[in-house]
Amino acid sequence: TPPPNRYPVQTEIQAFGEEIVRDAIQFELSRGGQVFFVNNRVQNITEVAGFIKRLLPDVKIAIGHGQMEGSQLEKVMFDFVNGHYDVLVATTIIESGLDLPNVNTIIINDAHTFGLSDLHQLRGRVGRSNRKAFCYLLCPPMSALSDEARKRMKAIEEFSEIGSGFNIAMRDLDIRGAGNLLGGEQSGFIADIGFEMYHKILDEAIQELKANELKDLYPQDPEEVKVKECQIETDLEILIPSVYVSNITERLRLYKELDSFETEKEIEGFINELNDRFGPVPDQVLELMETLRLRWKAKEIGFEKLVLRQNRLICYFISNPESGYFQSTQFTKVLDFIRGKPEGCYMKESGTKLTLTFEKVDSIKKAIESIVPML
Repeated sequence: TPPPNRYPVQTEIQAFGEEIVRDAIQFELSRGGQVFFVNNRVQNITEVAGFIKRLLPDVKIAIGHGQMEGSQLEKVMFDFVNGHYDVLVATTIIESGLDLPNVNTIIINDAHTFGLSDLHQLRGRVGRSNRKAFCYLLCPPMSALSDEARKRMKAIEEFSEIGSGFNIAMRDLDIRGAGNLLGGEQSGFIADIGFEMYHKILDEAIQELKANELKDLYPQDPEEVKVKECQIETDLEILIPSVYVSNITERLRLYKELDSFETEKEIEGFINELNDRFGPVPDQVLELMETLRLRWKAKEIGFEKLVLRQNRLICYFISNPESGYFQSTQFTKVLDFIRGKPEGCYMKESGTKLTLTFEKVDSIKKAIESIVPML
């Protein structure tokens, strides 16, 4: 929460020119304020100060950068704070830690070369009182910038409200991509798939590496091999009807909440909540709850996928034929179950896929009853 009586910093993207620099400095000095001029190249910082001096001969200008002696830089800053100078031409050394309420205009030269977080931090050096502040971003025309630089400029201009740091951080992640976990590459947009899905895919990739390329470093106990996710495909009507929950956004939220359940208690609480908010729970939703229970049991047995169509249930085992699962106690229980020759049940291997099929399964409840004996 920003302090009271603060105003957003008015942010403008401008081409470098004498008129914009002169007018911005003159306006700030006319109301008794001071100005930061950020030039992040020490090599030409003296020339930039001379350029401003030529435009405004009566303006008192100081120079500050990290290559100066500590005592000299300290004296420059104290003199600037005490009002002995009107303009401080500096590098990004002013980026953090300064709280100067009298400085309410900042001009950033070559703004397109800065990162988004740098620009946000620099802009935060002004507007630290109840006076309207201005931030001028000087850069070449938009058409001459790279795509990423253009996006950064638009983002810093768009998110100028107080407290918009989080939005800028998310936009920065969008622009640069989530990146390669262990490498220097910055690729892919996390926003396209969502944060949770990104972590899910990342976890799957890590587990696959451990089970294959790095299996010597991470030997797995067959009893610890677990199915991370079980996909269910069916032609049965299993859903939250639109006549029951009409708002599509709320339906999607409920589906997402359901997907995270892991216990019977959570299901009971969810049904009670639906009953309280939307009225008696329809059969389709109750069948959806049964689908969750079926998925839990299937994962426990070692099925990665279930297909329930046309009164037939096909269960797909772990797809990796070299998985330690096939030496586990649980798979032994499955084989013992099949040796009992249950009616309408048979195992089949096609290529690398091993499946177990049950005939005459016309409901989710019947599917649960079919597979539970294997636990």
